[in-house]
Amino acid sequence: MLTLSMNGEAVVLTRSINLSTLLEQQAYQMKKIAVAINGEFVPRSRYNDTMINDGDQVDVIQAVGGG
Repeated sequence: MLTLSMNGEAVVLTRSINLSTLLEQQAYQMKKIAVAINGEFVPRSRYNDTMINDGDQVDVIQAVGGG
């Protein structure tokens, strides 16, 4: 099992997955977010190639419209 922090909340995974799968499981809309893992920004083009590791800190920032 893997345990990670996602926006300050503990998330437990039964297996290693990539960032795209994690975001889908957590119901994020891909077009409206930016993601950093362990303080490093991850380009959207790398979501499928970026594997989540035990102990990772994932921060998801959602765009908010308004004015």
